[in-house]
Amino acid sequence: MRPLHIKSVLLFCILIAAVCKKVISVKLNNASPQIVIQGNVTNTPGPYQVQISQTVNFSALNVFPAVSGATVEITDNTLGKTDLLTETSPGIYLTHSIQGIPGHTYSMNVNALGQTFTASSTMPQPVTLDSLSFINSSLFGQNMINVVVNFQDPPTGSHFYTFVEYVNSRMIPTTYVFNDRLSSGKYISQQIFADSSYISAADTVGVQMNCVDQNVWNYFNTLGLNITGNNAQSVSPANPLSNISNNALGYFNAGTVMYKSRIAK
Repeated sequence: MRPLHIKSVLLFCILIAAVCKKVISVKLNNASPQIVIQGNVTNTPGPYQVQISQTVNFSALNVFPAVSGATVEITDNTLGKTDLLTETSPGIYLTHSIQGIPGHTYSMNVNALGQTFTASSTMPQPVTLDSLSFINSSLFGQNMINVVVNFQDPPTGSHFYTFVEYVNSRMIPTTYVFNDRLSSGKYISQQIFADSSYISAADTVGVQMNCVDQNVWNYFNTLGLNITGNNAQSVSPANPLSNISNNALGYFNAGTVMYKSRIAK
């Protein structure tokens, strides 16, 4: 599949037309608030975070209220171990003891505002990010610098990746998605397409490579289609494909992460 450059803005994705799979359409104005859940478990040491908020109407200010007082649990289904999370600030819930292990399946259970939301995600095996390099080009007289990720895709199975870029320790608010459907088992040198104005020579550029399961990848992929409008088969605004039950927005991800940085040239 051709890689997609996507903005990882969650709550305005319902505004842009895109449908490539069955999605849930919502009204822009006076729609009932929906729960938004963003949860992550990784192969790095915890604690891990679940963030819970609510949507607002299209005409409202861009302030999304936190949901406090929820009961949040994450279970390592492989080990049969459950962690009850603690709310450390409004809408932010942290784990205590659970640790992310590749190959294990994790489930999340959230009770909030009288509703129950569940999700599960299986953590893939990690893939090594070997190095970063850069491509320099010129467009209309302007120098453009984009970072390139270099890694060996595993020879068997399907693999799904997301990438987050940092410039001088500042996270660029975009997410780039890639899968190996057309490049399984190959050595990958993939350019991360971002606004070239973000990168200048001598900047420190970092990339976090995330190996995720297919359902999580589907979420970020459809989120990008919604925001960029790359798929115009429908004029109905729609939500990205969440892996959380009960019509919640957001995602629950058990994935591996690897980070590298380099000075841009």
